[in-house]
Amino acid sequence: MIYLDYSATTKPEKEVLDTFVKVSNDFPGNPNSLHKLGLESNRLIDAATEKIASYLGVKKNEIIYTSGATESNNAAIYGVLNKYNERGKEVITTNLEHSSINENIDYIEKLGYKIIYVNTINGKVDLDDLKNKLNNNTILVTIASVNSETGVHQDIDEIGKIIKEYPRCIFHSDITQSVGKVKENLKNVDLASFSAQKFYGLKGIGCLIKKENIELIPLIKGGKSTTIYRAGTPSPALIASLSKALHLAHTNLEKNYDYVKELNSYLRNSLKEIDKVHINSPENAIPHILNISIEGIKPETVMHALEEKDIYISTKTACSKDNDYSKAVYELTNNIDYAKHSIRISLSYKTTKEELNIFINELKKIIKSLSI
Repeated sequence: MIYLDYSATTKPEKEVLDTFVKVSNDFPGNPNSLHKLGLESNRLIDAATEKIASYLGVKKNEIIYTSGATESNNAAIYGVLNKYNERGKEVITTNLEHSSINENIDYIEKLGYKIIYVNTINGKVDLDDLKNKLNNNTILVTIASVNSETGVHQDIDEIGKIIKEYPRCIFHSDITQSVGKVKENLKNVDLASFSAQKFYGLKGIGCLIKKENIELIPLIKGGKSTTIYRAGTPSPALIASLSKALHLAHTNLEKNYDYVKELNSYLRNSLKEIDKVHINSPENAIPHILNISIEGIKPETVMHALEEKDIYISTKTACSKDNDYSKAVYELTNNIDYAKHSIRISLSYKTTKEELNIFINELKKIIKSLSI
């Protein structure tokens, strides 16, 4: 099998699975219980949270555990709007967001919020346009650090500095495609979301980072947990496995990044030589994601043809609804044909050049056969 869909999900590392099993066996107590077993589980969670916070450059009390990035994004949006709705009715975002942001943006617009889309230049947020659109009625800005389809990487620190000029406005960023790949400076970010499954952790666990000066109305209510902002019995095993996955990801972060960058460059140069292939991802995108379009061939056709060879890519972000074009690619290229024919190839430090050579050769065969 040649797996080139790492941005959709990753296979958990053995050490992560081992951690999950060990903690499940050795720490059976409910962390909210006051007896010995409960206190032991609670201490384990505290230790894991301390490590997670240190890797992310935030405080331990700023970590809220969730089921994943989708819940975290929902908790951030509705938590802010419900808490600070008297501040204003304007929300700023981009056309590059994940479906767990987009669909909520569509919903809150029906509730009466004014949605303002900031312009982009080559996929990057136009900072001057952001400055012009921010005002005293802006309650929330939500902009992802990395677009999941094209790999476009935003400067969320600089964006955050601009938003700080409006202290009544809160800045949220979905950093799901950054964590474990690139290091983000979260100093000027108020809320940040991510999932463990994107960096070789387990599905079902994620975080919402909430800076301590921000308050939220909880999305999920009902009893004690690790914080007052998300009810439900916390899982020591999932939390410990998240900590382990983050530790492993940060151990060789720069080395892995450089390796993936080399692979991306090799793949780009190889794809440029193939007729009918257009590369959508800009050079300054993170190297882990490479988006292309193939002229005149449906992306699903290519995906399934590769699948027959046990090669796996995706046509767009796995969580998006079925539609006839990629909004992210259209925003980047302003070309509807590219947006309708986009394919996402996502790489990892586990990817080999040999795998890429097989993928390239099979892609050439598929394009040739479908072009006859």
